[in-house]
Amino acid sequence: MESAIDTHLTCPRTLSRRVPDDYQPPFPMWVARADASLQQVVMAYLGVQYDDEARRGDALAALRTIVGTFDAADGPVHHDLTHHVDNRDHHNLMVVAYWADPAAYGRWLRSDEVAGWWESDERLHDGLGHFREVVAPRVDQFETLYAFQEQLPGVGAVMGGISGDINEHGYWGSMRERFPISQTDWMQPNGALSVVEGDPAKGGRVVVRGHDNIALIRSGQEWIEAGEEERSLYLDEILPTLEAGMDFLRDNGEAVGCYSNRFVRSIDLDGNELDESYNIGHWSSLDKLERWAESHPTHLRIFTTFFRVAEGLDKLRLYHEVSVSSGSEQLFEYVNCHPGTGMLRDARVGSHA
Repeated sequence: MESAIDTHLTCPRTLSRRVPDDYQPPFPMWVARADASLQQVVMAYLGVQYDDEARRGDALAALRTIVGTFDAADGPVHHDLTHHVDNRDHHNLMVVAYWADPAAYGRWLRSDEVAGWWESDERLHDGLGHFREVVAPRVDQFETLYAFQEQLPGVGAVMGGISGDINEHGYWGSMRERFPISQTDWMQPNGALSVVEGDPAKGGRVVVRGHDNIALIRSGQEWIEAGEEERSLYLDEILPTLEAGMDFLRDNGEAVGCYSNRFVRSIDLDGNELDESYNIGHWSSLDKLERWAESHPTHLRIFTTFFRVAEGLDKLRLYHEVSVSSGSEQLFEYVNCHPGTGMLRDARVGSHA
């Protein structure tokens, strides 16, 4: 059995683990692996928002425009598409894109095609909302967990490899202990979200400054190849408890340290739904995410349901990835989005230029 922390990322541990050295997990799970050349990744959530079904075609066209910019040499290694309706009845389409090289991402971001589109006055007048929420964690600042070993989604598609059975799972605190940085660092946050440009209440362009160690979780479910029995297991047993927990965080997250929570459905470029979904949660700290996971009834129901079915999974694919990032490696920008979108809800409006 392997450690979730790859050999080239191990170091003398100054912070102790929650379980003894001879701990044996209750069933096998795996993590993504990359060679030592991978130093940092970029995770970009690029969104289009609309509140009128009549604007769906325009929003899909904007989504395709974003995806079209990926064809250049500096485009992402992997991307997927999602849709969700938020608690203000706005539709949100998102491109979720991953780069293995922050320098390539920077060149893509600054390219005439991308910067020109984003910065154009047309974005202020096209009747849509637009946002980009981007974090760039180093390899010691994120962890993954998969109940399967092939065709890894999300950041696993960037990493390209898979571990053997890993030790750090199946107990509270194992998520943290899969982070290489957890060997020596508590990953504590500093400061709060602040608006540094614009005014969320007025619309237009708004920029939010983050802070060190904002935690981002993507937790996914895929039932594309699941048979009738497994589909029923997901749709009838797992999904109702999952939706209850995700709705709680969407509507009441501020009270528990969750800045933003979106439960999204995967789509194709035409907006057709696929048999995949995932949750996207931004948290003020990893600690707050852990506290909710360990103690809140909505998550305990999700957790116990998963444990009950985990060993029987065949084609139903469950996974997650969790990262923290430095404040200097974050970008949160919004154009004509409603003030409850993403980081806008909890960002402090202070004096700014």
